[in-house]
Amino acid sequence: MIVLPNLPYPHSALEPVISETTMRTHHGKHHARYVDVTNTLLAEAGASSEDLEAIVAKAWKRSETKLFNNAAQAFNHGFFWNCMHPGGQRPSPAFAGVAEAELGGPNRLKAAFMAEGAGHFGSGWVWLLSQSGELRVEATHDGDTAARMEGVTPLLVCDLWEHAYYLDYRNDRAAYLAAWWDNLVNWPFVERQYAASIGQAPAWTYPSADREILAGASSSLGVAAGG
Repeated sequence: MIVLPNLPYPHSALEPVISETTMRTHHGKHHARYVDVTNTLLAEAGASSEDLEAIVAKAWKRSETKLFNNAAQAFNHGFFWNCMHPGGQRPSPAFAGVAEAELGGPNRLKAAFMAEGAGHFGSGWVWLLSQSGELRVEATHDGDTAARMEGVTPLLVCDLWEHAYYLDYRNDRAAYLAAWWDNLVNWPFVERQYAASIGQAPAWTYPSADREILAGASSSLGVAAGG
């Protein structure tokens, strides 16, 4: 059975960038609905209990569209909550160096993320991804997810569906993305995921009854940090 994890912070903690009203609706209704539908579909199919990542991967390979869309959206939202931290942080010098080598620096990384997210047509997600340490920014449509991409570790994601920002930004996606990036990005979580992509730390996994929620606490860059 897939669970709806608690947020790693209070519903009001991301204000004024994201309101408590938006967070309660987004987490308690949208995310909860994807979890409920996923569990219903699994029960109807008589599927055995598996981690959400395995469910996503199998549904993608088998073209089980409804199961994939709901399971992927459950994963995306669980990952998204951990990509944010009240007050945000700044990238460490070590990760700034990675961004410099891969994408021309933190400012160019931000510009690429903003452009990809703001320019994406319709609903979806904008990701910072790592493939064995090589960074790229990519958007996915609707419920598609980086979780189904083999050999790729998601580092960061922002929700581009209207329910994520309509109430607070009156559908001004560019303003939402800029405020989100400047004030909420959980860089220690991003850096932990980067460390995972180069084999230096465990990657985040969707919480289940026997998994602890990783709220993106401390960063471990390992080799990228010079040891």
